[in-house]
Amino acid sequence: MLETLESCINKNIETKTDEFKRLFHGRGDFYKDLNFLTVDSINNIFFASFYKENKDENQIIELLKNIAILNGYSTFIVQRRYDKNCFFKVVFGEVKEKKFLVENSLKYLINFKNQNIGIFPDMKIGREYIKDISKNKNVLNLFSYTCAFSVCAVTGGAKQVVNVDMSKGALSIGRENHHINSLDTKKVKFLPLNILKSWSRIKKFAPYDVIVIDPPSFQKGSFAATKDYEKIIRRLYELASDDCIVLSCLNAPELNCDFIKDLFIKNAPEFKYIKRLDNLDTFLSSDENKSLKNMIFKREING
Repeated sequence: MLETLESCINKNIETKTDEFKRLFHGRGDFYKDLNFLTVDSINNIFFASFYKENKDENQIIELLKNIAILNGYSTFIVQRRYDKNCFFKVVFGEVKEKKFLVENSLKYLINFKNQNIGIFPDMKIGREYIKDISKNKNVLNLFSYTCAFSVCAVTGGAKQVVNVDMSKGALSIGRENHHINSLDTKKVKFLPLNILKSWSRIKKFAPYDVIVIDPPSFQKGSFAATKDYEKIIRRLYELASDDCIVLSCLNAPELNCDFIKDLFIKNAPEFKYIKRLDNLDTFLSSDENKSLKNMIFKREING
């Protein structure tokens, strides 16, 4: 088990840069004995996350520590996502108050003390896609979190971006993410709203040429994909321009691509399925139905 882990990390670390890179993805179930572990390279930080307790944890951490030292990392951080009493540990080095992750030369603020560090790296290809199609477009970013899609859209020349999320704190970080990339926020809006109860406020800035739907699969008291995703699809007619492109995201292993396709067929048949974006090689799963689903739909009124 440890030999497999060391071999995989050493292979991926050969092409290390300052940009984020997943060095080991046990969550994809290719490594059954290590499906509780992920290891990332974040600039000069070596970062390991344990999703459940394991009897070999201390031995694994010692191995990772040695790898980090040998490869010149200045800091090694461990997250025990299963243990609220010992969630965050700096094995060596230090963590400054403000750290950032680099992706395609863009910077995003991160915080290792949070369960989610501030950006979802597996969504990289989705962000690249939005950047590529946003020039002169009016973009709606639903469930925007810290506004990474917005940073990409503005970088790609968007005419306007409207970010909507319940968390004022996340939106504040999103504003900072624009500033640290020297992006003008005059054409960016940050709306702290419950999306399912705020359609009139969101519609105010319509029609949108590009819509990103990237909700949590389940957030107690606010959103459950199984029953609430449909409510968003039903509203697309009110929000979308005639040739609007929708990036519909879903990261719920129990729901496959047909779940989203069927919602569009039932509730928004003018939006035709175009394709599913590839996932990063370093985030692949043994069952792609269980992995991240980034699906593209386009409105075709006369199609």
